[in-house]
Amino acid sequence: MILKATALSKKYPGLKLFDQIDLELKRGESLAIMGPSGVGKSTLLNLIGLLDAPDSGDIEICNQLAKRKNQALLLNRHIGFIFQSFNLLEEESVFTNVIMPARIARKDGKKRAMELIKRVGLEGREHQLAKFLSGGEKQRVAIARALCNDPDLILADEPTGNLDSDNSKLICDLLFEVCKDKALIIVTHDVKVANYCQSSLTL
Repeated sequence: MILKATALSKKYPGLKLFDQIDLELKRGESLAIMGPSGVGKSTLLNLIGLLDAPDSGDIEICNQLAKRKNQALLLNRHIGFIFQSFNLLEEESVFTNVIMPARIARKDGKKRAMELIKRVGLEGREHQLAKFLSGGEKQRVAIARALCNDPDLILADEPTGNLDSDNSKLICDLLFEVCKDKALIIVTHDVKVANYCQSSLTL
């Protein structure tokens, strides 16, 4: 079991986003989280990704219960994020962006970074600055970066939201190919993207 979330609840003053949500995801499984804007999709993803804490409930990542003292370790070892806005270092190269998680973890990730750059179709572009890439190319870099530490769980927040339909399909095809041995959760409003997933949750 890669992810087990039990009875997750989250509210803000005057607003209950969700209550008593249970989720389980094994390696090779994929889940789409859907729903209207403001319903809490990204918040739920941030809870699962240990970037925020639920008001109640538990989260287990690779059979380890997430607690304050081990959250950073679990996040760095087991979770990779892909964001709608890419969140790249625009003045840095493709290679520097991809290898960043390994550097944060103080690993020698050069070989894996180059393998991932090739895998996402950017071989020969590793020294190009991120600011000169197209939207689809930036998302390819973001996917490679998310995989750099070989995480077990990939969390993607509207990964095709800033792309046209042709690039959206290319990115979805790529994402599901490179993540087929991972657990994958995608927040999306696009039914076409959700249809790539094995199951869905609507908030």
